[in-house]
Amino acid sequence: MSRRTPSHAPPDLDPAVVSALQERILGWYAANRRDLPWRRTADPYAILVSEVMLQQTQVSRVVPKYEAFVATYPALEDLAAAPLGDVLTLWQGLGYNNRARRLRGCATAAVAAATCADAAGEPSRDGGAARAALPRSLDGLRRLPGLGPYTARAVLIFAHNEDLAAVDANVRRVLTHELVLGLDLADRALQAVADTVLPHGRSRDWHNALMDYGALVLTARTTRIPSRTQQSTFEGSRRWHRSRLLRALLEHGPMREAQLPALLGLDEGAAAEIVAVLEADGLVCRDGDMVHIP
Repeated sequence: MSRRTPSHAPPDLDPAVVSALQERILGWYAANRRDLPWRRTADPYAILVSEVMLQQTQVSRVVPKYEAFVATYPALEDLAAAPLGDVLTLWQGLGYNNRARRLRGCATAAVAAATCADAAGEPSRDGGAARAALPRSLDGLRRLPGLGPYTARAVLIFAHNEDLAAVDANVRRVLTHELVLGLDLADRALQAVADTVLPHGRSRDWHNALMDYGALVLTARTTRIPSRTQQSTFEGSRRWHRSRLLRALLEHGPMREAQLPALLGLDEGAAAEIVAVLEADGLVCRDGDMVHIP
């Protein structure tokens, strides 16, 4: 069976339909908004932490981890100075450990930029040394390591209320359902729709409203609109084995590579592949026959 070609042309939207959608979603949000800790701040760094944590992870799991993380590392400088092992230990339970490494990498890059500005004699607004800060532009954020287009847009939206549109799974599902869009609508066309329906001056509220409406009302189950990315079974997967090895190293310290097949329940070749992937991701190092966290 041949696959359908995605539709690249965004649909023409009636301004009256757009206005009605904005009024309905924002009205619902005013009465039903979720109180989430990252919605109580406009600090770009805290917003970045929440956005990275929320990637492919349920809100209920993120809340306590977010609160612990920003309490331990309240600023970019604190995260950049932290050993990777400590960051990964605090991250345990969220999965996708590469996110923690990339987040720390963003902090390191931002601190390095502030250090360069200080060395060049560029004072901060209060006249002291330049403080690390995230860029205020989309291009500047995209230049940080590991920061994709959605996360960069989300930081500007939730920290600065910038008139930008960002499309995640919930936003896609709500717009698809409410505007009767085709499930095969290409990403660029969907982005154009999101740009069109954005109520200017209310980007922060609008995106929070769409996300809450998608999470609480128009769920994947109620709409039968599937996500474009499906998570594979975790237990027994290579990702599961990588997580187990990383946890063992965090709990027990460096281990001999010869110990790992028995620890993981894998043959030598498969265990070596797990180590190689983690090493390529910058999550472990090999020193002779020892494997450890950098």
